[in-house]
Amino acid sequence: MMLCEEKFHEMYKQDATGISFCPYRICPIGAHSDHNLGKITGIAIDKGIHVAYKPKHNGVIELTSLQFEKRAQWHIAETPPTKQNDWADYLRGATLALAKNHSLHIGLSAIIEGGLPIGGLSSSAAVIISYVSALCNVNDIHLTPAEIILIVLAAENNYVGVSCGKLDPSCELYSQKNQLLYLDTQDDSYELIPTHPAMKPYKIAIFFSGIERSLAGSKFNMRIDECRSAAYALKAYAGMEYGKFGETNLREVPRNVYEQYGNRLPTNWAKRAAHWYTEFDRVEQGAEAWRKGDLDKYGQLSFESGKSSIYNWETGSPELKTLYEIMTTTDGIYGGRFSGAGFKGCCMALIDPAFEEKIKERVTHEYLNVFPALKGKYSIHICESADGMII
Repeated sequence: MMLCEEKFHEMYKQDATGISFCPYRICPIGAHSDHNLGKITGIAIDKGIHVAYKPKHNGVIELTSLQFEKRAQWHIAETPPTKQNDWADYLRGATLALAKNHSLHIGLSAIIEGGLPIGGLSSSAAVIISYVSALCNVNDIHLTPAEIILIVLAAENNYVGVSCGKLDPSCELYSQKNQLLYLDTQDDSYELIPTHPAMKPYKIAIFFSGIERSLAGSKFNMRIDECRSAAYALKAYAGMEYGKFGETNLREVPRNVYEQYGNRLPTNWAKRAAHWYTEFDRVEQGAEAWRKGDLDKYGQLSFESGKSSIYNWETGSPELKTLYEIMTTTDGIYGGRFSGAGFKGCCMALIDPAFEEKIKERVTHEYLNVFPALKGKYSIHICESADGMII
């Protein structure tokens, strides 16, 4: 029995009538590109968000998180139209997005449990998807994965104010165990590339830095604005048509235009564009390497993605940069990078299972040698690839 089920019975003196689960995801190659309609590769992992719930026929939504202290409550017909600046804002936003096209009459009581520390694994999208699944279940609503992805984007972009793209929910919905998701966020076409029979064995290591921070208040949105600014300027230099700033993206700017006019961009805009175009190349090369079973090549491209994220995208806290540098010199790690925006959370790595214990020992020793105050907060979690959420 999951802890959320036990807590549900303890709180409500009855069993939950439903359990929904959405996995976390990793994105070894393709980071910081989906918001400008790039390509990504991703894998769902066997840890994620569980929600134990039962319907409330009076329309009240009552949410308790095992990771946060404050309980959230509102009526389904009176969802606050603006964010309340707490952990449940993602779910308020999702409620409003769902209610735009569907009739909601039944609320729910729910207890939410996260399987790993918060930060870098798309926990916000996983929480939204698990919650929406529960809310749809009690209201007899049936959604496609594409519809759920739009609800996630509406909640994060419009309600919470984080300018993320489709990467996170797509990985959590479309992924399948032992396959690599290769997604083009321009048209949402995707391929699931099977693990090649000759590929070396691997597991997924999550190195949690011990640091948790909020995306909405960070430089995450600024980086995306800088990327759009580069696209807008390149279009102007080339005499291309351009419309609204918020709808402009680098995918619309041909490579030859970038190569011809990129040196005119202000330094920061040029760096963001450099990351986006080189990451596009890395994704295509990575998909081909996975198809051939070349895990060494795929891992090296993931390391290169991490380096570009640090030096061109210019994200990564001191803790995550340190973890990244340690990973690059640790035997048995094929490749990896910090996971998510890089302002909080964790690094992920694809590792050789034969080196698991040595990797844990070395990374822990080297990291806590630099950040001794994080002992007890830093942690390592070994995961496997998994299926995305079944709708």
